[in-house]
Amino acid sequence: MKITNVEPLVVGAGWRSWIFVKIQTDDGLTGWGECSDARGPEGIAGTIRDLAPVILGQDPQAYEARFADMARSLRSSTGGIAAKAMAGIEGALLDIAGQALGVSVTRLLGGPTRDRIRLYWSHCGSPRVRRLHEVVGADPIETWDDVTALGKEVVARGYTALKTNILMPGQGATWYSGFDGSMSADDEWVSNKTLAHIETLVGTLRDAVGPDVDLNLDLNFHFKPEACIRIAQALEPYRLQWLEIDNPDPDALVRIGDATRTRICTGETLIHTRGYLPYLQKHAADVFMIDVPWNGVAQAKKVADLAGVFQHNVAPHNQASHLATFMSAALCGVLTNVRIMETDVDDVLWKDQLTTAVPDIVDGYMAIPDAPGWGIAINEDVAREHPWTDLNRSMAKNLPPSKSF
Repeated sequence: MKITNVEPLVVGAGWRSWIFVKIQTDDGLTGWGECSDARGPEGIAGTIRDLAPVILGQDPQAYEARFADMARSLRSSTGGIAAKAMAGIEGALLDIAGQALGVSVTRLLGGPTRDRIRLYWSHCGSPRVRRLHEVVGADPIETWDDVTALGKEVVARGYTALKTNILMPGQGATWYSGFDGSMSADDEWVSNKTLAHIETLVGTLRDAVGPDVDLNLDLNFHFKPEACIRIAQALEPYRLQWLEIDNPDPDALVRIGDATRTRICTGETLIHTRGYLPYLQKHAADVFMIDVPWNGVAQAKKVADLAGVFQHNVAPHNQASHLATFMSAALCGVLTNVRIMETDVDDVLWKDQLTTAVPDIVDGYMAIPDAPGWGIAINEDVAREHPWTDLNRSMAKNLPPSKSF
């Protein structure tokens, strides 16, 4: 079996892009991978095209060899856009390998270790406060009563955990995303007013969901360690599952963790075992997040196994299409140290039409896929109906949509 075609496909999914890789073989198999990134799709798609000559004519089932070939060809640019492009290609190769053998990727990589994985509702409320509620077909969040209603909705829909951002209800409601330029890149401090607002937000959600539902708050790269410590200490009474913090310095995360009883999660932007190792060696967080479409499933498994050596749980970072969800769930089906998996509930209304299958979710748990390969493919007609446009770019910058989407 030989690779005959490698093609990137960029889809405009509201306020972010979904990036897919289609690989075809000379015996008629087609594999799909995903490497979605909200803010650099053209660069990733271009890198996929640049990598195509490296793997064309090669055996797709030898995915480790193909990954090594790509890594060598990009050894002077090993992270960021390059890593995501390689991950998308690796995903399509794994899909082909599973299909060729008639087994799921979970079984291909040594599983299953479980038949389902617990989910948390991610970005809970975030689209609804950015005037994107029409995009996801939900009521807007404008008041604290709306936040309470959101928490109750999470419970009513069967989820036992949620993660939110710093929602800012009110007129022209928004959120601190950490990516939209709402604070200077060098400031990143927390005022008393903002700290009180965060306490109100988490307290309102805790009252709404009750004592047993897990709460997570995502701070991204938005605050420096001193601010993170103040926030973490203020939130101790609410018993978060974790406070999510990204920081390029593992020692800074150690400082935060040593100063609070609140559990810390990090890692969504780290790449491959080399990127995670200094954080794991210092036990810089309690839980380590792995972005599967940015690392690749086979590479993510290596990261998770390394985390297990250092006695840490992992949690897949999953904020893209159903294909990414199937890929992340396949990884969860192999691991013995996974805590919970992320999923976006609020999303573009045509999301289910984009793929040939949808996640099997019951009471906040997703069944581990067991069909050959990923058990899911992209509906290309639907994908091409939603290209990446200037409207998507403006929404990715946290600006309101200029029309219904």
